Amino acid sequence: MSQNKRVVKAAIATAGVCGMLALSACGAAKTGQSDQAGESGKTVKLTVPSWVGAQANVAVAQNLLENELGYKVKTQQMGEVLAWDALAKGNLDAIMEDWGHPAQEKKYIDDKKAVVKGGDLGVTGHIGWFVPKYFADKHPDVKDFRNLNKYADQLKTSESDGKGQILEGSPDYVTNDAALIKNHKLNFKPVYAGSEAAQITEIKKNVKEKKPFLTYWWTPQWLNNDIELTEVKLPEYKDGCDKDTKKITCGYPKTPLQKFLNADFAKDGGKAAQFLKNFKWTTEQQNEVAKMIAGEKMSPEAAAEKWVKENPDTWKQWIPKG
Repeated sequence: MSQNKRVVKAAIATAGVCGMLALSACGAAKTGQSDQAGESGKTVKLTVPSWVGAQANVAVAQNLLENELGYKVKTQQMGEVLAWDALAKGNLDAIMEDWGHPAQEKKYIDDKKAVVKGGDLGVTGHIGWFVPKYFADKHPDVKDFRNLNKYADQLKTSESDGKGQILEGSPDYVTNDAALIKNHKLNFKPVYAGSEAAQITEIKKNVKEKKPFLTYWWTPQWLNNDIELTEVKLPEYKDGCDKDTKKITCGYPKTPLQKFLNADFAKDGGKAAQFLKNFKWTTEQQNEVAKMIAGEKMSPEAAAEKWVKENPDTWKQWIPKG
């Protein structure tokens, strides 16, 4: 989820969410294997990032590839940058949700020609800093980052060393928060929950107890339908403002999330490759499946099966003709 820097960094939090959200139900693939997808190989290898929205993409794609197109799908949970490396080597066939990795795009698309663009996912991602609405309603000026130091004492925890805490997800997420705090002289410290699932648990606990908190967070995210969060306005993002991550002072961009395919798979992957290029849905549809998985504790397979059964008019457009 990197968004040029998603919340979520390359190696994005695989462990915690895997257990909590039953990622293993998607089926673990063995990296390094080279079953070539296509009309002969009939095996498609997909990466499953650790955040549940991306898991929803893979679960639905796996259901349709297997049940409508007759492929076998192998999945592997790995970090975002590692996934790019595996994709270029052919150990993966596709990344279905990428939040922006300019360095990897230049290396593997422009220079090595090992990866190609797979098109828009149809979902726009955004990372930012958020507080609960009940806290923003009581202290409206907290919605401007320049006023955060006023509330550092109220936002400190036992883990933030006397400073205000900004709750983070995984330490593997790509985040600019440490630089933003330093460069804006904010009396805050990033504290990592360890994974998306652990971060959600902490947010829910704070909301239940009506405690104030500041968190690094993103959209789309199914929890946003259940909990009211208010974004803290950071300096406006402008192209190139995050080029030097040590000097960064701007907030995060809004990023149309992208798909990427291994170049050989894109050329020789037959209907599977075309299907993945065609796969495009809305934020609301992704959140619907994600909430079934994380909120309702359904297995990814069951959530995907339910969504596929109820939305044929959407997914039938993704199935290659002929």
